[in-house]
Amino acid sequence: MKHTSFLKSASINTPLGPMLAIADENALYLLEFVDNRSRLEREIKKLHINTQSTIEPGNTAALISIDSELKAYFEGSLQVFKTSLHLSGTPFQKLAWSALQKIPFGETRSYLDQAKAINKPTACRAVANANGANQMAIIIPCHRISNSNGKLGGYGGGISRKQWLIDHEKKKHTRRLDYREIFRSTLGLGKTS
Repeated sequence: MKHTSFLKSASINTPLGPMLAIADENALYLLEFVDNRSRLEREIKKLHINTQSTIEPGNTAALISIDSELKAYFEGSLQVFKTSLHLSGTPFQKLAWSALQKIPFGETRSYLDQAKAINKPTACRAVANANGANQMAIIIPCHRISNSNGKLGGYGGGISRKQWLIDHEKKKHTRRLDYREIFRSTLGLGKTS
């Protein structure tokens, strides 16, 4: 199935290292860290085959949008990404990715929690495999998933990045909650629950 004849690619610098973004004018198709070359090459090849598109350096509205949103995310002022996504996966993978996007900023869940969220409580391994096929690092937040025993589990971008992202979000989430408590107490509204 041919979606577009050309996709554009751009490098985006982040505090965790450069990322490669690929998009058409309307949607982002891929966002990955560039240092895992074998994974990135597989993802680009798969994208090329699935879309029958030529991928070349350039810029699009979707690339401009994700660059801006990633800057805001790393500055701590963005919690929900709005750049349109073009997801290429099986129905099960898309279901698993949808559950990831519902995990609130600053919170984590286990693979079991994610499997239960899609009404497949015995599919933890399949959920983990779907997360591993995620082509939208950070935006579809598989970094928010850990093992049931509390250990981090895997992450395509590397465990140290996963820990950094979790810590970054928890720090920003805690700060937001602290400000809300200060505001409520200043107005004499008591504590939030």
